[in-house]
Amino acid sequence: MTETHRSAGPLLDLGLAVAFALGLACTAIMLANSWGVGYAVPDGLVGVLVCGLALLRRRDRVRTAVAGLGVAAVAVLVSFVAELPQEPGPITGLALAVLVGAVIRACPARTAAAVGGAGLLVIAGSLLTSLDHQRGLTAVTVLDTLCWLAAVAVGLALRRADDRARARTERVRRDERLELARELHDVVTHHVTGIVVQAQAAQVVGAKQPEKLPAMLSGIELSGADALAAMRRVVGLLRDADDAAPAAPGPEQLADLVARFHRHGPPVRLELPPGGGGWPPEVTTTVHRIVQEALTNVSRHAPHAGSVTVTVDQGPDAVSVAVVDDAPPAPGRVGHRTGYGLVGMRERVHTLGGTLHAGPDDGRGWSVRATLPLPSRTPR
Repeated sequence: MTETHRSAGPLLDLGLAVAFALGLACTAIMLANSWGVGYAVPDGLVGVLVCGLALLRRRDRVRTAVAGLGVAAVAVLVSFVAELPQEPGPITGLALAVLVGAVIRACPARTAAAVGGAGLLVIAGSLLTSLDHQRGLTAVTVLDTLCWLAAVAVGLALRRADDRARARTERVRRDERLELARELHDVVTHHVTGIVVQAQAAQVVGAKQPEKLPAMLSGIELSGADALAAMRRVVGLLRDADDAAPAAPGPEQLADLVARFHRHGPPVRLELPPGGGGWPPEVTTTVHRIVQEALTNVSRHAPHAGSVTVTVDQGPDAVSVAVVDDAPPAPGRVGHRTGYGLVGMRERVHTLGGTLHAGPDDGRGWSVRATLPLPSRTPR
């Protein structure tokens, strides 16, 4: 939740509290003048309870909504048996709309649907009990129905807006991590190149002018310290992301990445090399990021994919990665599936001396395939 939302929440609740208080007072006066003071008291108690629950909804949206709907359902039954004014009243209906809308906005789909359906049942019960005394819809039932419809519409609209905001935030964070990764590569290249040049110069100068060697070694030490400080700053920013790849993720950690994707995407089959691992950190990290970016693209651009296969294989001299989905081809797919993320991955792969290809897979889906060479000293 952003700081703006945090600051707006108390102001919204204050406005609701004022509206509830004024509405309950006006309703009580109207009932006292028409039905009598004795009839206004039960309606007021129900209204105060449900409105209070609506103001406390941020603590537990589901429980407060269930409690509010329960109070309203009991009030409907009691008003029918005791021949009291029809429940829930207009202000109670408004408070129920706040409770139902809060659940629809933020809770899982099944919970939101259950609470929304329960609100409709309360309105139906109110309608059935009122028809026993008079024909046709009453103004109270119409107002309660409008409140329920507004709760569903506003809740769904806010839910969609929240989803879009989270998606935009995640895209920004992912793009920033890729930029930081490239920055880290530039930092390492710049400082290490300087250290190598100074070390080479020290070898030449030290043989002819040994008295200059301590100063040159101090310069190399200072360059190394600068490199470490710069890398710590960039790595600290990279670590701020919850789902960023570990410093040297092994093949077994791809299972966790696939499991996170499977919660909101199509089934994924993961195939790993037997006894794999022992790769250099830059290779293992790149494998992890290629799979992460490819699965992200499936989630964004291939919603109709039925399955995804992730294959990681190790040969004598290289590691190969393939992420293939079976989504049918769609117009504009090529342009959308080779965006900023894969460009960054291609730069990383090329830096390691490997290759990366992304495109249609023989007309049956989309594939991302990469080959990363292994240094000859890597254990096999």
